[in-house]
This record gives sequence, structure tokens and C-alpha cells, in this order.
Amino acid sequence: MVKLIRTLADHSDDVSCCAFSSSLLATCSLDKTIRLYSLSDFSELPHSPLKFHTYAVHCCCFSPSGHILASCSTDGTTVLWSAHSGQSLTVMEQPGGSPVRVCCFSPDSAYLASGAADGSVVLWNAQSYKLYRCGGVKDGSLVACAFSPDGSLLVTGSSGGDLTAWDNRMRCLHNEKAHDLGITCCDFSPRPLSGGEQALQFYRLASCGQDCEIKLWVVSFTPVSGFELKYKSTLRGHCAPVLACAFSYDGQMLVSGSVDKSVIIYDTGTQSVLYTLTQHTRYVTTCAFAPNTLLLATGSMDKTLNIWEFDLETPRQGSTGEQQKPLIEDWSEEDVSAWLRAQGLEELVGVFQMNNIDGKELLHLTKESLAGDLKIESLGLRSKVLRSIEELRTRMDSLSSGIPDEFICPITRELMKDPVIASDGYSYEREAMESWIHKKKRTSPMTNLVLPSLVLTPNRTLKMAINRWLETHQK
Repeated sequence: MVKLIRTLADHSDDVSCCAFSSSLLATCSLDKTIRLYSLSDFSELPHSPLKFHTYAVHCCCFSPSGHILASCSTDGTTVLWSAHSGQSLTVMEQPGGSPVRVCCFSPDSAYLASGAADGSVVLWNAQSYKLYRCGGVKDGSLVACAFSPDGSLLVTGSSGGDLTAWDNRMRCLHNEKAHDLGITCCDFSPRPLSGGEQALQFYRLASCGQDCEIKLWVVSFTPVSGFELKYKSTLRGHCAPVLACAFSYDGQMLVSGSVDKSVIIYDTGTQSVLYTLTQHTRYVTTCAFAPNTLLLATGSMDKTLNIWEFDLETPRQGSTGEQQKPLIEDWSEEDVSAWLRAQGLEELVGVFQMNNIDGKELLHLTKESLAGDLKIESLGLRSKVLRSIEELRTRMDSLSSGIPDEFICPITRELMKDPVIASDGYSYEREAMESWIHKKKRTSPMTNLVLPSLVLTPNRTLKMAINRWLETHQK
């Protein structure tokens, strides 16, 4: 179940964008201001609203650490602010002075991309505030941009309907007509679809447009194999242009907002509609999930921002009834294949498919059956499969005990007491993550990618959610 817990109505004009950090919510508007709210009680911060822009503010976004906020405007500038003091850090002027429509930080906070109405896209050095690289598209305004989770790619979308992929030196890798009537937004799922020994990562990308559609793509890129963009499917839940889309922090949900005034939340696995929200009275212009906790914000031309909270214990429901994720023992062979890819065991997908391994068979695999029946010769591979299966069983135990999986540390598989956010965007128990960093290489426990930073940030919002859950479930 999802419920409306707060409506913010402080802007005097259309809400154009919203963004979360681990502790704050930012909104911006055609009224030329940016407003900041605390996630603890949604009170507006003392230094809010932020005022500098002389025309409408189109986009705002936090750096991955949450310390810096960026905003961009029709006035041709992109401004960096201290999120906690409201102080303006720098003003970066788009070459040519064209109205800036969109901006986003790279995952390591090193760069900020800004896209403008003249089709220009600029990569700024977020530390020196200087222009690093720039590029441009010929057809239409730049209205959407998103970095891949590993930071190796920047994808932009234009009002002409093109998706364009750039490498980290702003070299154009690919250009494709994605939406006939123009793109409005795009977003990468935070978690890779698969990983292998050759460090090939596959990412899910969503794009939406004036054609009333949301399209899902799979993106891969390595210096050796090159770039590839594959169309996967189309979601057609809206009956009018789709203006915004965003993935949840775990990649399991996708939200969209539309000119039809509705917000639709999809399950990205089944692509079924989980919820349709119809509280806004005008076009829905923006939507965003909070990191590491199930909060959703939606903004509209009705000048309001709605905050939604998910009931983790209630089955998700769509317009046609309950839409629950299948239990592990009910997984299909395709579900098992997807799980193998997520574990970095892609090379075993063929073996498991040939032996018709579904969820029930998966849970009963042993070291003897892996070696004898499946003929997996590598001891290392067999050990990794068994460890991953044991983690699945632990997850089943936690779910059967009623503890939401979001509250379980990915390392210890126990309820977190002091959750912290690592630079990979995931939350962990502080002691477990500190031990991981001390004993392991500088890699993420979830993605196996190199951590951009070793800084651990307290996840106060998640800690409060865990405490609220404990208060209601402990006698």
C-alpha cells in the first residue's frame, strides 16, 4: 500500500523538479526559487527558499554525498549551493547563454552535466567549477540526462526524440531516435542487471516522451566490446504525454508522471502496474524516489509536491488486484537466470537453463549436485553458487520473520542498528561496512565496482524507519 503523508504547497508557480538526498528534499519551480525540506519531519529549512535565478528554475539535483545542490534555469546558469547552509558556491554560465533545462551529477561527484535549449551539453568539473568538456545535438533542446551507475556513460535526451550516449570525455558513442514526438526524461536503474569476470555491466535505462510511452532499454559499454543500446519493451499506462520517470533506489520499481495528471508505479520485473495515484489536479511534471527508503515525491503544475510512503508489510496492489513478487521457491527458470546474472554468474545461465533449474530446484542444490548433475568443474564457481543460495535462504528467513528486507544489512543479513550509506548508494550496518573496507579491496559489496569514496554517511531516515518498525513489532 502507498499512502499520501504530506502535501507541500509553498511554491507560487508550477513545481518543475524535485530531488532527494539521504536527509533532505529539494524542490524547484517556475517561481524562480529552490526550496529545501528536512526528511525527518518535512519542515522547511531556515535558509530556504534559495534565491538567485532570474527566470524559471527547471531542474535541481543533489551530489551523491548530499552536501551540494545544483539548480539550473532559463537564465542560462547552473548554480551550485551548499545544501546545509544555502550558500551559493558558484555560478556556471552555459556557453552561448542558452536556457539550461536539465542537470545531473556523476556518481563520483567529480562532474556535473548541464543540457540547454540550444542542444548543448556541458560537463563541468564539480570541484574547480570549470568547463571540462562540451558537446551538442543537432535536433532539438537537451531536456534529459542521466549518468550510468558506474559513471562511464552519460545519456542525454532531446526534444527531437533522440537518445545520445557519451563517454566520460564527451565523445558521442551512439545516437538513436527513441520517441517520435520528443523525449522528456530518462533515468538509469541504480543496480546493474548482471556482472561477469570481464567486468561487463548491463544497465536498465528508462526513457519517456511526448508519445505517451515509457521505453525500457538495456545498455552495456566497455572499452573492449564498445557501446550497445538494446530496446526491451514499452509501458503504455498513460493516455497523455509522460513528463517524468524515475527508478526506486533498489531498481525494483519505476514511477512516471503524466499530462493525464496521474502517477503510475510499475514493478520493473513483471512490468505490471502496482499503483495509480490521481491526487494531482494538473500535469505531473516530476517524480523521485528517496535513496535507501521507500518514500516518493511527485510534483505538479498544481503548485504542490506530494510525499508518499510505502507500507512495507502490505502487498502491493495494482489496478487488477494484488501484484506480489513471487517467492523464491516460485521463481521461474527466467527468474533464476536473472538472479545468476545479478550474482556475477552469467556464465552459468546456459547450464542452469539446460537443466531446467527453477526456484524450487535452486534452493535444493548441493555441492554434490552442482558437481555431478550440473557438471560445474570449477570449485570456486560451485562455492560462489552455494554462498549465494545460502544468502537467498537467509533472505527467506528474514522475510518470513516479518522484517522488511530494506532493513537488513546486505553484509550481515541482520537487522541494522546503525545504518550508513556508502558511496555506492547502498546502506549497510556501520560496523560491518567498516570491517569490509578494512579487510577487503576498495569495492562495493553489492556491485563489486570500485567505491568512489570510503566516506560513510549516517542514514538517519532509514534508522528512524527501523525504530518505528521496532516500536510497533516488539512487545
